[in-house]
Amino acid sequence: MKKQDNFLEYIPKIKEGISWRLEKDHVIIAMENKGLANRIAQLCFGRPKVSHITLEELGSFIWQQIDGEKSILQIGELVQEAFGEKAEPLYERLAQYMKILYGKGFITFRKV
Repeated sequence: MKKQDNFLEYIPKIKEGISWRLEKDHVIIAMENKGLANRIAQLCFGRPKVSHITLEELGSFIWQQIDGEKSILQIGELVQEAFGEKAEPLYERLAQYMKILYGKGFITFRKV
């Protein structure tokens, strides 16, 4: 992404190989703990090889909208429709959430 690009025009897509499920209206993402530090923690401290991350209501809704077709702007419109004032400040929160998902390696982006 380029700094001058409009972030709302990007289309997020869940990365290949990311395992997730829907349970009681909440998305649960299985995150494999890789790398040397994680391997040491698994051997020495019994840390799990896979962590399960449960998303809250808003995050679960957003995750389910990420289909590789909808832009961030379109997802925001759906969030506004479903959550109204509860989602405000909508686009600031949505942009930050998408950046976190991207940083964790759960999603990729493409430009519209």
